[in-house]
Amino acid sequence: MTPLHLHEWGDRDAPPLICLHGVTGHGRRFRRLAEERLAERFRVLAPDLRGHGRSDWEPPWTLRANLADVLETAAAAGVEQAVWLGHSYGGRLILELAALEPSRIERAVLLDPAIDLLPHVGFDMAEDHRRDRVFGSMDEAIDARLERSSTTPRQFVEEEAREHLVEAPGGTYRWNYCQSAVVFAYGELCEPAPPPETLRAPTLLVHAEHFGLVRDDQLAAYRAALRDRLQTAAVPGGHVVLWDAYEETAAAVAAFLEDPGP
Repeated sequence: MTPLHLHEWGDRDAPPLICLHGVTGHGRRFRRLAEERLAERFRVLAPDLRGHGRSDWEPPWTLRANLADVLETAAAAGVEQAVWLGHSYGGRLILELAALEPSRIERAVLLDPAIDLLPHVGFDMAEDHRRDRVFGSMDEAIDARLERSSTTPRQFVEEEAREHLVEAPGGTYRWNYCQSAVVFAYGELCEPAPPPETLRAPTLLVHAEHFGLVRDDQLAAYRAALRDRLQTAAVPGGHVVLWDAYEETAAAVAAFLEDPGP
């Protein structure tokens, strides 16, 4: 396997921080957070996961395969232990890593993590992403994305389009991910997550309170298991908290990483 395509910010000799994106995303989605809040203190590495962006699109697309990809890419970059930050599916990958090799995680930041999906939610999302998303122009793609979330500032989606929208045959445009990998991922996310007790590192869990992906029972379970190792922050807006609640999310992440913690 070829290491994943990697986006990187900061001094190569600084402590490493690895960012993992969600389904349909890409590593450069962390650009603003890295440049404004992280790169002065950390070497920030953000891969495009398998089936996304400029990385390999071929299967397998399992959680296990994705985690192996990430660890191989980290090793190729000379990183064994790091701070890990994951959004959505990327957050679930951190939970899988905590169960497999907890010593690799110095601290964990979970941004509206897809801990596990209720089966009917996974089904609906997979069915939705079976539909072709083909656009006649970049503006059409941006407008379609904004129609799905009234709380997302346009400037974030415009940057997303510049990085992650590709021209297809016939002058049409598609988002740069493998549709099959995305549909598969929603099924994987319906598998039970590792128990909260496997996450032993100090952890920040940021959740979009009104979006509801992180359920109350999940929050209660993590609070009971991690106790003083867990900090939580509820933010407004939709699931992509780095867009819909950027300032609140960035401030919570920066404060957590500056706090020496337990």
